[in-house]
Amino acid sequence: MRAAEVTVDALPAILEFCRSNEARLLIARCLTSELSAVQAMEREGFLLMDTLVYYERDLLKTPIPPDQGRIPIRTFRPGEEDAVRAVAASAFRGYFGHYHADSRLDRHRSDEAYADWAQRSCLSGEAADEVLVADCDGKPVGFTTLRMNSPTEGEGVLVAVAPEAQGRGVCVSFMVHAMKWCLSRGASTMIISTQLTNLSAQKAWVRVGFRPVQSYYTFHKWFDNLGC
Repeated sequence: MRAAEVTVDALPAILEFCRSNEARLLIARCLTSELSAVQAMEREGFLLMDTLVYYERDLLKTPIPPDQGRIPIRTFRPGEEDAVRAVAASAFRGYFGHYHADSRLDRHRSDEAYADWAQRSCLSGEAADEVLVADCDGKPVGFTTLRMNSPTEGEGVLVAVAPEAQGRGVCVSFMVHAMKWCLSRGASTMIISTQLTNLSAQKAWVRVGFRPVQSYYTFHKWFDNLGC
């Protein structure tokens, strides 16, 4: 199960719900400023797995910069979902998010979670509103998934670049095209998030005008005979 925006007051009800519904694993997020919630979760046996940082960009205040990347960005084409999945599998192999940080989760299956997510984003409007790909000789070597959270806010959800295409400005190109897509849908702001340790992505975002606005801790709690 998952819980977002956990507070110290909400925690008892969340735990009761998990136990009454025989949850095995709870993935819970709380603002890093909610120290009382953090301490309460630690007392209940939660373990910190990662820190998620959100960045935001006002799309109207300053112009979107031109794309100066060397690899063209275009809209995903039906039939490319397997290629996008392969990019995700290679790019996220061993990626140190909260799945890989949990020693009780199988590392291969943790890798597959990102590949599945990428493929679902290509096939289902529930997973993403748009998928953009980096095209190298007709073959996707990177992708980003986008969605509208509200009429005024767009979000970059998942971004990946295949190892062979990294270091060629693809991440910055994706951000430029993602901002243009959000703006075309009527959004005035765009947000995106990543793990605190993913410095290369954050540097790319800052270069195109994004700024950090919020951060969350991700905790895991197991409900079984190992002390929960």
